[in-house]
Amino acid sequence: MQRDTFFQETPFGVVRDARQADTSCILGLVSKLAEHHGDTMRLTADALMQDAFAEPPWVHILVAEIDQKVAGYAALCPLIQLHFGVRDLDMHHLFTDADHRGRGVGKGLVEACKMKAKMLSCGYLAVGTHPDNRAAQEFYEAIGFLRRDSHPQRFSLRLSS
Repeated sequence: MQRDTFFQETPFGVVRDARQADTSCILGLVSKLAEHHGDTMRLTADALMQDAFAEPPWVHILVAEIDQKVAGYAALCPLIQLHFGVRDLDMHHLFTDADHRGRGVGKGLVEACKMKAKMLSCGYLAVGTHPDNRAAQEFYEAIGFLRRDSHPQRFSLRLSS
């Protein structure tokens, strides 16, 4: 996939492509997300650098920045429906630091993910949640994602051309 520079102003700050200088902030947020799920983070700075900043990147990471500090991130992984000739992106992670929740950061990140997916010629944006995470499921449905029958809960959003 071609790497495009993404930058979007929002009511809370900006959402932009992650930079190598964001690595420690992203690792901190990934660690908080892992802890929230009862997992142990194994991601290293070297692995993150290789996956997010190589050409081409394996994963696209967008960060929400408030007052020049990273407040949240989304990690996007490529998917494909080869038989239909359709590229998709999976929003593998969406996380906002606790100090910045309730300010529209998550919704701003999702909107930016939709725009990034369109920049990469994707037809769908997909996301999964834990079956018990009703708040996340309601959030995704409220912003237009459709629920799919699966475990964990999967949602998708068709992107207009």
